[in-house]
Amino acid sequence: MLFGTDGVRGIANVELTPELAFRVGRAAAGVLGGGGRLRFAVGRDTRISGHLLQSALVAGLLSAGADVLDLGVITTPGVAYLTRFLGCQGGAVISASHNPAEYNGIKLISGLGYKFPDEVEGKIEAVVLGEDSLPRPGGAGVGRLEDARGAREKYIGYLAGTLPGPLPPLAVAVDCANGATAELAPQLLARVGVRVTAINVEPDGLNINAGCGSTHPEALARVVVECGADLGIAHDGDGDRTIAVDDNGQVVDGDAIMGILAHALHQEGRLRGGAVVATVMSNLGLEVFLRQVGLGLIRTAVGDRYVLDEMLRGGYSLGGEQSGHIIFLDHATTGDGMLTALQLLWVLARSGARLSALAGSIPRYPQVLRNVRLPGETRYQPTPRIERALQEARRVLGERGRVLVRPSGTEPLVRIMVEGEDAAEVTRQAAALEEVIAGELSALAAARPPNPVS
Repeated sequence: MLFGTDGVRGIANVELTPELAFRVGRAAAGVLGGGGRLRFAVGRDTRISGHLLQSALVAGLLSAGADVLDLGVITTPGVAYLTRFLGCQGGAVISASHNPAEYNGIKLISGLGYKFPDEVEGKIEAVVLGEDSLPRPGGAGVGRLEDARGAREKYIGYLAGTLPGPLPPLAVAVDCANGATAELAPQLLARVGVRVTAINVEPDGLNINAGCGSTHPEALARVVVECGADLGIAHDGDGDRTIAVDDNGQVVDGDAIMGILAHALHQEGRLRGGAVVATVMSNLGLEVFLRQVGLGLIRTAVGDRYVLDEMLRGGYSLGGEQSGHIIFLDHATTGDGMLTALQLLWVLARSGARLSALAGSIPRYPQVLRNVRLPGETRYQPTPRIERALQEARRVLGERGRVLVRPSGTEPLVRIMVEGEDAAEVTRQAAALEEVIAGELSALAAARPPNPVS
């Protein structure tokens, strides 16, 4: 399967090769083509392989007769917005989001700014993996490449305009993960009038997400305390996530951010549907808090595309993931870390409260996350022993606990989540499940027949 839950991913130039990127470009143009001249907006994050893969993807698009607007280094939500704003039929982002620098990916975006539905990705995948019978126009039929990096200013201006009013001069520390927000986030925050301390804004192609950003907010927490900042904002490599740090240096994850924003939007009459859409990974504490303030929680499978699908189906305006990928459908078609940061700043300005006080009102049940790496080409299978271990964990935790085991959609991992009221018991059950699952996967890998020698 070529497309995962977040596009095509792999180690750049090893699994995700320029040849594959070229074929994806040609296939995307071919599937979307309707006889007219297509326009694609293409951007990338700061990975060393970004130029390599973007050049190959763009070459494929141009080869199939599509025109391409090169947005340069920009966030995934920035590409989604500008794809619509510039009237393009499609967009693409070269990024592996929060993953290490050696990985990269290709995310395809529709002309409406959404990720393509599964059926469209399936058609593109079939063309990529099949025989290339797409036309190769010559002369004036070849696509043109245009430098459109200046359009990023339109995106920054749009984000600033989503604020309902002016902000006080709050002190904000921002960690840009040496990624796509390295220039854009400090520029946006300065524009809306806050005092900015920025870290990890010197990308070198290899340091994206390296011990920094939304997956490693520890350094940001220290900066917030040392500078006496009102809060900290941590983005990931492609800027679609935000994790906050409160005025005491405590991490405020996506669940708490959604709870804070949902309550404020509800009070202002701006929360459509009377509920938040989140995944099965969101903490029980969020559900408890929302119930206390008269709101509901709708859960989906893991993945922002499933959150978005439910939001569109049910007419909800706010949804997201514990990881900080938060969607405001009134303003954006995908998760946008910089937009989330602005909306959180607005809540602080409107309420006059400290982030520590707002986040402290949202309970958090003890939750343990473990990852088990899949050995070789092994796929996750819930064997009878794994099923028995899951049943036992659920029996011990009871109705006030949850257990979730699932294969990752972006990495060769099995993810384990255990949640409950008793932290020690949650930890014991997570460790027991990890041991059983790792053992069963190793046994499955050992039982696989060896690959035939050609």
